[in-house]
Amino acid sequence: MGDLTTNFSASEFACPCCGRADMHPDFLARLQSLRTAWGKPFRPVSGGGFRCATYNKSPTGAHVEGRAIDPNISNADYIPFIKLALEHGFTGIGVKNKSGRFQLHLDDATEIAGVRPRPWLWTY
Repeated sequence: MGDLTTNFSASEFACPCCGRADMHPDFLARLQSLRTAWGKPFRPVSGGGFRCATYNKSPTGAHVEGRAIDPNISNADYIPFIKLALEHGFTGIGVKNKSGRFQLHLDDATEIAGVRPRPWLWTY
């Protein structure tokens, strides 16, 4: 049981730099809905929840806004997980490929004209 939602705890989202876990309530509700529909546990990778501006190296971004997660799920689950995330209103999906190591990013951040289009899918 979590202290933020049924399945998520603040400690899972804590910034590695400062320990804060200032997650947006609307994001948490959307994430819990996704988790319930997914039917399997997942949590953020280390540093994949809230990020303060110092840790994020930028004062902006979905992680700084408490509206993002880098979920720890298997690569084989990416396609069905992304499909379900889209059905639950996530608007930002990033797929990282660094030296053959993959990581997924999900957020529900709002559009910022000319800066952050939504919906958006990117690689990094």
